[in-house]
Amino acid sequence: MLKKELDIIKQGILNEIEAYEFYRMAANQAGTNESKDAFMELANEELKHVGYLEALFDKIKSSDEDDVRLAFEAMPPSPEIYSWEKVDKEYTSLAMSVFSIGMQMEKASIDFYEAAKTKTNIEEAKELYDLLIKWEQVHLDQFTEQYNMYKEDWWAEQGYAPF
Repeated sequence: MLKKELDIIKQGILNEIEAYEFYRMAANQAGTNESKDAFMELANEELKHVGYLEALFDKIKSSDEDDVRLAFEAMPPSPEIYSWEKVDKEYTSLAMSVFSIGMQMEKASIDFYEAAKTKTNIEEAKELYDLLIKWEQVHLDQFTEQYNMYKEDWWAEQGYAPF
């Protein structure tokens, strides 16, 4: 039964590493130090997720049933709330692309953990997946808000905004 949960955690780790690499790549493309710092904050947040999931994997891979239940009850670090004023307006198109892809990645993570929740019989694992879903939902909500803000700015820059 635990093999299924370990496989879910391994895939979760891979998802977070892919997100880390994406945000790191975006930081390297950023035109200003402030923009680079903002995208690196996102990358580092994904590394926190990786660390949490790796620790969880290590705790349950060779533990007895009581240890597994305790491992699933450990709380992951809550996601950071970001201040996005740091992304330079000159790079609105890049920011829109990053947030759009970020929204897709967060939604895919939510879908992944929702599917995992339906496949487990361990009540603590279901609670953990609910928590991870909330974790990803915070980022999805933040990215959606930022994307919409940059979209309005971009429309205005292109002369598409209603006057």
